[in-house]
Amino acid sequence: MPETALQPDPNRWKALIFIGLAQLMVVLDATVVNIALPRAQADLGISDGNRQWVITAYALAFGGLLLFGGRIADLWGRRRTFLVGLGGFALASALGGAAANTSMLLGARALQGVFGALLAPAALSLLAVMFTDGKERAKAFGIYGAIAGGGGAIGLILGGLLTEYLNWRWTFYVNIPFAVVAIAGAILVIREPAVGRNRSKLDIPGVLLVTSGLVSLVYAFTRAESHGWTSGGTLGLFVAAAVLLVAFVFVESRVKAPLLPLRVVLNRNRGGVYLSLGLAVIGMFGLFLFLTYYLQVVLQYSPVTTGLAFLPMVAGMITGSTQIGARLMTRMPARYLMAPGFLVASLGMLVLTQIDIDTSYWAILPGLVLMGLGMGTAFMPAMSLATYGVEPKDAGVASAMVNTSQQVGGAIGTALLNTIATSAMAAYLKDHHDGPKQLVQAQAMVHSYSTAIWWSFGILILAGLVAFTFVNAGRPQPHTVAEGNVEDAVPVMAH
Repeated sequence: MPETALQPDPNRWKALIFIGLAQLMVVLDATVVNIALPRAQADLGISDGNRQWVITAYALAFGGLLLFGGRIADLWGRRRTFLVGLGGFALASALGGAAANTSMLLGARALQGVFGALLAPAALSLLAVMFTDGKERAKAFGIYGAIAGGGGAIGLILGGLLTEYLNWRWTFYVNIPFAVVAIAGAILVIREPAVGRNRSKLDIPGVLLVTSGLVSLVYAFTRAESHGWTSGGTLGLFVAAAVLLVAFVFVESRVKAPLLPLRVVLNRNRGGVYLSLGLAVIGMFGLFLFLTYYLQVVLQYSPVTTGLAFLPMVAGMITGSTQIGARLMTRMPARYLMAPGFLVASLGMLVLTQIDIDTSYWAILPGLVLMGLGMGTAFMPAMSLATYGVEPKDAGVASAMVNTSQQVGGAIGTALLNTIATSAMAAYLKDHHDGPKQLVQAQAMVHSYSTAIWWSFGILILAGLVAFTFVNAGRPQPHTVAEGNVEDAVPVMAH
């Protein structure tokens, strides 16, 4: 059937620079504050009970509002939403850097999450609608996947450098120049295609149900870490989350213009990507969280040295995404990159389960490299396939689902693996009474990290199985996207 191809945007590669910069800013912020947290806590007098909220306030707002942000991008336009998100994120970062007390810092973190929920889906959906040729799309998503996968580790490095040589406040202020450059670039070079805006009335019941449901879910996992899995409050939050999310699905199947059209997630390829990415991020957070503590607390690395220790993993992610994933994406089906990628990453986790109180960095290094190569290779086709085949009017909300799976996965991973580690440490101390107290304490700590990383290993294998089972799209062909329904027109899959 003859179709009129859309002309590719001549500024699309320049636009990718600024879209990538904005995505880096959002991903960095998930980890850059972690290393600075002890000094921020001491400076502002934040209690141990409130300390976790510096991380949780951001995750709750971001994870809870992402679908809303994606729908706003479809309604307002991705470019406008992108600019609003950048400006708001910069202002919230300035507020966080200038925080004079706990409340001000927590409020700034929540605001960062709100504007991040606008920015992240707008960035990915702009990429999806600007790059329409199969080979170009592979390269663009390779770069984007490397940023999405490696940004968290870069955040650990940057957080260490800023905290040690400047001040913890610079982990917030650093976002401002990023945002200013990205705003200027977006104004100059980003031109959103005219097709694909979704001007349908906003689904307010859907917004309220999914936001409250996701916030309840994330908060339930966070609360389980401190109050236990069987406490009344924790169980109540899990039940509330289940009821709200089931009600959301029911409403979405009935309303005329749903917030999340069920066709976006019921497609087996996109659904498989969302589920496998969520699982992979749970596993990856185990590495960031426990290896950071292991290097600083057990091996006595400084914040800067700890950050630099993750560089081989970042290099592996960039190589896996831009050299392996991008080159092979147009030559083989996505599942033959995603599933092996997650399994290679799990082998990296397997190496890291062997840590001890005197393990050398050179014994850890192969695990970091394997982790980076595997995740980079898997993330690249996953990012591309997550918006593959959607109608243009759904591009924003489909992009939001990618970020939602990662944010919710990260929050769940932090709480779940922390709880597992805490239980393992308590059990070890109960069974080991002999020897110097300080040595036994260190051994218990390492045992708890190793136990959590074993769980991460298993979760990554599960992510690989999900990707291989559900993702059945064939090799993308390098055709240009046509006008009309992208379900029929985006790069054709060869079966």
